[in-house]
Amino acid sequence: MADVVEVNSIASLQSYHLAWTALHAETPRASYFQTLEWLENYWKHCGEGKRLRVLIVLVEGRPIGILPLVELTETTKLGSVRVLTYPLDNWGPWFGPIGLNQTATLAIAMKHLAQSPRTWDVFAPRWTAHNSTDRGRTEHAMQLAGLPAIVEDDQTTSVIELDRFADWEAYLASRTAKTRHELRRQRRRLSRNHHVEFVRHRPEPLRHGDGDPRWDLYHDCIAVAEKSWQAVSRTGNTLCHGTVSEQLADAHEQAARLGMLDMSVLYLDGKPAAYYYAYRCNGEVLGLRTGYDPNLADGAGAVLLGMVIEDSLSRGDRRLDLGVGAEGYKARLRTTVEKSSRLTHIAASAWRPRALRAAKWWTNRLRWAG
Repeated sequence: MADVVEVNSIASLQSYHLAWTALHAETPRASYFQTLEWLENYWKHCGEGKRLRVLIVLVEGRPIGILPLVELTETTKLGSVRVLTYPLDNWGPWFGPIGLNQTATLAIAMKHLAQSPRTWDVFAPRWTAHNSTDRGRTEHAMQLAGLPAIVEDDQTTSVIELDRFADWEAYLASRTAKTRHELRRQRRRLSRNHHVEFVRHRPEPLRHGDGDPRWDLYHDCIAVAEKSWQAVSRTGNTLCHGTVSEQLADAHEQAARLGMLDMSVLYLDGKPAAYYYAYRCNGEVLGLRTGYDPNLADGAGAVLLGMVIEDSLSRGDRRLDLGVGAEGYKARLRTTVEKSSRLTHIAASAWRPRALRAAKWWTNRLRWAG
């Protein structure tokens, strides 16, 4: 017999910590963002004004899957809209249910949502790997529960499929002649003009006797970010931005304890010149932020990325996600592009989001007609 326990208090989730950890270990392409630790940190820093809705799916009293959700208010041109979605806020490219039995988890959880008193206007499980890991499961589960969704492309992320290559030279051979030349030339030039040191810190979990956060390296990453374009960015989510600095520092410590931290710094003559900050899980590296100090030397950022790729190949990593966006350097380094999807179900009585959807439809139609 299947059942759903809905947990609305972050403190109450502690009784499910062991089950969550076990299910996370089975989750296809799991990430740090799907851990209970991430949710606790997210709620600590971003929970105000939101309603937590974590659905624990049980079969014969045993948890088989978890669907973490959060209900929040979004401001639109027509006023406030209450949205039920995943607790990610664009920190990562992907999210979804926790556990191996994702089809059953989604089906049972969606039925629970459909039968529960509705306090939201829009149900929008964003950051869904609709065409890859998810394989349309979320859309199908919503349809069966009477919550039909509109599926739209959301974000594009650049990925290097490391398991396609035997080593660094094999990877280089897959790049264009110009890219190969630049990667080699920039590294030679830096080595000729500076003392170059590459430091990569990937601690094992605390339970294995490690979990070292290496705050010295973390502060060097921030120092570089403060000298890069990120210092004047207005997005509010860069490594050195004051509004998220405490949240990122707490996440850093958590990821280190879990053995999911991956941090690289390139030093030129003893000074931090570039950094690559990421999380890792089961052979997959998910890039969060990268930056370089333009005042030290040209090409430091590109050289560091090349060293990270080479080092990941030697360690046996399977994938390196360069993050959301289509910057030129990502296009030169990636082997594939993956798209996340946003699924949207609007409640029948929610007139604001329906009016916004209609306005968007008419705008697109007029654009094509013109």
